[in-house]
Amino acid sequence: MTLDRSMIDRLSGITTATITTILLKKGLRKVWMRGARPLWPDAPRLVGRAFTLRFVPAREDLATPESWSSPRSTRAAIEAMPAGAIAVVDAMGIADAGIFGDILCARMRKRGVTALVTDGAVRDLAGVLATGLPVWCQGAAAPPSVAGLTFVNWQEPIGCGGVAVFPDDVVVADTDGAVVIPAALVEEVAQAGHEQERLEAWIMEEVEQGAALPGLYPPNAETKARYEAAKR
Repeated sequence: MTLDRSMIDRLSGITTATITTILLKKGLRKVWMRGARPLWPDAPRLVGRAFTLRFVPAREDLATPESWSSPRSTRAAIEAMPAGAIAVVDAMGIADAGIFGDILCARMRKRGVTALVTDGAVRDLAGVLATGLPVWCQGAAAPPSVAGLTFVNWQEPIGCGGVAVFPDDVVVADTDGAVVIPAALVEEVAQAGHEQERLEAWIMEEVEQGAALPGLYPPNAETKARYEAAKR
């Protein structure tokens, strides 16, 4: 299931920092994926449905170069990725084996995949960067995935960077990292996030004008009343 353009545009205007705060208020504390950092310091904010992939620890009879030709392989998973998806890969936080290299990332880009998010590493870094596929990961590692991991499946619940991610959850990624929004909460987060961003922009203007923080951030009743008046 793809996101419609209007929802992508709405979520693209909300920072991952704001999203984590909104979800925290709803009791969700583990939504920011540890280890998933943008390869580009000026990474754009991207939004997409999660397409999940899962690795387990390497087992010698399964983690072999021959496994790359298996019907259950990263190659097969990539061919199942829909345009607009964000591939979220559970690499168990292992950073000394690159899960994807330049050729796989180039194919993902060709298929219209929005981004790759993983708590692991990529390899062939220069080539990966050249593909133009936005990537959030722990960094680069020369050894192939089978040096430390066994690929097992795609489109099932995973854990990535300490966060539970289900297929079709929504991922938002920017310079602060990547967060997951449960599918059932997307509309609510988009609505609350837009208002929070608007409020914080107004608060920033107040700060620039010399206002003190107590009662301003977070806003007390008087500040909220001034904000509502400014909106009108």
